[in-house]
Amino acid sequence: MHQGGLWEFPGGKLEPGEDTLAALERELHEELGIDVLTARPLIRIPYRYPDRQVLLDVWRVDSYAGSAHGREGQEVRWTTLTALADLDFPPPNRPIITALRLPDRYLITPEPGAPANWPQFLATLEKALQRGLRLVQLRGKQLDDAALRQLAPLVRDLCRRYGAGLLLNGTPQLAASLGMDGVQLGSSALLRYRQRPPELMGLMLGASCHTAEELAHACAMGADFALLSPVMPTRSHPGMLPLGWEKFAELTAASTIPVYALGGMTAADIPLAWRKGGQGVAAISGLW
Repeated sequence: MHQGGLWEFPGGKLEPGEDTLAALERELHEELGIDVLTARPLIRIPYRYPDRQVLLDVWRVDSYAGSAHGREGQEVRWTTLTALADLDFPPPNRPIITALRLPDRYLITPEPGAPANWPQFLATLEKALQRGLRLVQLRGKQLDDAALRQLAPLVRDLCRRYGAGLLLNGTPQLAASLGMDGVQLGSSALLRYRQRPPELMGLMLGASCHTAEELAHACAMGADFALLSPVMPTRSHPGMLPLGWEKFAELTAASTIPVYALGGMTAADIPLAWRKGGQGVAAISGLW
C-alpha cells in the first residue's frame, strides 16, 4: 500500500528465513497462479524513500507453468518493453525497465584506423551483429572530427539494420548531432556534469566508472547504465589494479542502475557477472 495506485512488477516481501528464489516462487504463485521453472538475477536496487529504505531484488523469469492471472483481484496487464516506459511506476522501478531492455553484452569497437581500414572494420562489426550483439559503442578517439562524421553514419546505419543500439564515446552534443542512440562518457567527462545533459533527452547515457565515488555520481546524475572496470587484468590498462569479482559485486550492490563488467571479459563471463549483480559484460577484443 506504500505505493498504492501505481503499476508494479509482481513480487513481495521476504519471509523470515526465506531465500530470495523461494520468495519469488511463493509470491508469483500467490499473486499470479504461476510456478517458476527457470529464473536468474536481473538487478538489485537499493532505494531510500523519505520514510523508509527498500531493496528491490529483481529476477528475470524465463519460463514458468500455468496461466498468469490476478489471483488477488488486482489489475494485471501484459505489455511490450517499449510500452513499459509509458506506465506510471514508483521511482525505483525505472532501472528495472532499463535492465530489461539492455542486452547482456556490450561491444566496444577497437579504433577504426584510417579510412582504408574502414571496409574491414565494418565487415567485422557486421559479423558481430550477426552473432547477436545488440549494443555497440563506437570508439574513435584517434579520428579527427571530419573523419568521425564520415564513419559514424556508416556504423549507425549498419547497427540499425540489425536492431542494435549505438552509443558514441564522445560528447553529448556530438552524439546527438550524429543521430546516435546515446553517448558513453568517460570517468573524467562524467564528473563534469552534475545532472543529465539536456542534449540526451530520449537518448541513452552510459557512464564509465572505476571507483565507488564515480559509480555513485553516475547514479545521482541519471545515467542509464555504467561500465565498471577493470574487473580483471587487461592489456588496454596494464598499469591499473583489477577490482576482482568480489569488489565488483560490492560496488554493484550499491548501484541504482545496471552495471556491466569491463576488463578482460568474454561472453563466457556473462553468467558470473549475473551472479555478482551485473547486467552482463562489456568488451573490445572479447566480443569483437
